[in-house]
Amino acid sequence: MAQESASSSTTPHNNHFTTRMFAKSNAEVALIGVPFSGGQPRGGVDLGPKSLRDAGVIKAIEEQDWKVTDLGDVNVEKLENDPPFGNTKQPLFVGKVNQLLHEKAYASANENKFVLTVGGDHSVGVGSISGVLRARPDTCIIWVDAHADINTHKTSQSGNMHGMPVAFLLGLDDMRTTPGFEWLASTPILSPDRIAYIGLRDVDYAERELLKKYNIAAYSMRHVDDLGIAKVLEKVLDKINPNRDRPIHISFDVDGIDPSIVPATGTAVPGGLTMRESRYICEVVEETGLLGSFDLMEVNPLLSDSVGQSNTLTASLQLVRGALGYKLV
Repeated sequence: MAQESASSSTTPHNNHFTTRMFAKSNAEVALIGVPFSGGQPRGGVDLGPKSLRDAGVIKAIEEQDWKVTDLGDVNVEKLENDPPFGNTKQPLFVGKVNQLLHEKAYASANENKFVLTVGGDHSVGVGSISGVLRARPDTCIIWVDAHADINTHKTSQSGNMHGMPVAFLLGLDDMRTTPGFEWLASTPILSPDRIAYIGLRDVDYAERELLKKYNIAAYSMRHVDDLGIAKVLEKVLDKINPNRDRPIHISFDVDGIDPSIVPATGTAVPGGLTMRESRYICEVVEETGLLGSFDLMEVNPLLSDSVGQSNTLTASLQLVRGALGYKLV
């Protein structure tokens, strides 16, 4: 591993112990807000960070015995001249936000902090994950989402960049030459065997072909139904982190959860994860001692009534608590 806590502890896994990167007695959470909606067309997702802060995300972190530093928000003014690249919309705008986020995430990860990024649409996963990878090159990714987000500017039908972050991270096609993303060329490329999906249920044909081509571990809701979330997560970890010795990043789009539970999000798809399944992912990965960074994306309080907003924010805080070690007993 690239970084390790000075007073790390150990966590059991399958009859052996792995180094724990983040011991609560001395670790710190760096909270980064990204109030950004430029990767998709619906307003309101830029309100996600404020809504989560107002709902008590900092208190939720501190209650898990972590120190927390709120690094504020990454903000960039929309550009007047931002032509498409292929059919990719607003590449300069999206690229600049990701570049600034990349630097914040890198600096925090390089100081061995737990990096918690709250969005904002999922296009900003490029900046958060590339920053962590720069500091911790062995990091592997669990992508919890209804969507694969692996379209390129050549395959995307919508041109919305919240459907493309994985393609940028993997360096597919010529994504890293996209205007606004030139900075990404000098950052580590994520290997396809270091990422796995959980919760997929709305995947474009071209994305399915890319997943097959690169042999990326992708577990749909059908797999969760057939195998159960415990077996799915075990398979995911065996694929991307077989020796349980690499840092782990979870990028959690709240539309991975069923919209009956989390309605305040922009691209809701029925038939998603239950709250218990979602919490299980966070809790079990946290118990490995290797979870060092977490994205919480696509909370959009404008897309539901007050009850739906409250339910979405409550669920989001539960995910954060689970990722930071909350136990019911």
